[in-house]
Parts: sequence; C-alpha cells; structure tokens
Amino acid sequence: MSASADALLHWEDLEVGEVRTFGTVSPSREDILNFAQQFDPQPFHLDDEAAKASVFGGLCASGWHTCALAMRLMATQFLHQTTSLGSPGVDNLKWLKPVYPGDVLSLRQTVVDKRASSTRPELGLVRTLWEMFNQHDEQVLHMEGWAMFRRRQPAP
Repeated sequence: MSASADALLHWEDLEVGEVRTFGTVSPSREDILNFAQQFDPQPFHLDDEAAKASVFGGLCASGWHTCALAMRLMATQFLHQTTSLGSPGVDNLKWLKPVYPGDVLSLRQTVVDKRASSTRPELGLVRTLWEMFNQHDEQVLHMEGWAMFRRRQPAP
C-alpha cells in the first residue's frame, strides 16, 4: 500500500458518535431549472407561475437535486479522503423543507453504527446519518444509510 493510501481514512478510523460538517453549497435558479429539465420535470421545479400556485409557493429544487448537492459535498470533502467502496443503499430518506434558489445549504454527517462485513473480510460497513440545513438552520434533508470502507487489517 502506498503512503498516500495509508493516509486515507479506513473503516477502523471511523467511530460511532463522530460528527463531521462539510462546507456549503447554494443552488441558483439556473441550477434548479437545469436539474429539473434533465431529471425531475415537474411544474414546480420548472415554472415560476406553477410553482407559486403549488404548496411550495415558489420555484424550488427537486428533492433529488438536494440529494445530489449533499452527495457532492460528501464526495469532495470526505469520501475522496477515505477508502470508500460505495454504498449498498439508503434506508431512510426525507425531504423536510423545500430548497429555493439562493438557499445556502450545509451538511452534517453522524456515524451511528459500524460493523465488519460478514462475507467480505477486506471491508467494513458504516451506518451514517446525513442532515442538510439551510441558512436559517432549518433541516431540509434527512438521509440514513450504510457505506462500505476498506479495512486496514482485513479480518482473518
């Protein structure tokens, strides 16, 4: 293993109860429209008048866009410094408040559980809670799931 790989965070380095925060991101109106046109073309993500008449009261980001913004922060500010091997999936996802153009979003991750893989000795699983907040400290996203990380010392 190279020196740079040794410097990466492994499964053993991640502890239950650890909390990390990851910068901010702010979707523009254009970002919201572009994402919606490609992936979630519902009227309240694409049209100001339709959005005003909706329960959201104005143009807002797709929940999937909010997830993508969280993933961007997670990847660039955490996962790139780890031995991440991906994720088997998300168990619990909630969009709690709409995200509007210009909102400033921040992400917090809490490690809530971890265990060694029972079938793959070279990896361990870490369960995390992701919480994204807007500039008013209102939670807009709640997501829980497992991630896989390489183990420094594979199980026998």
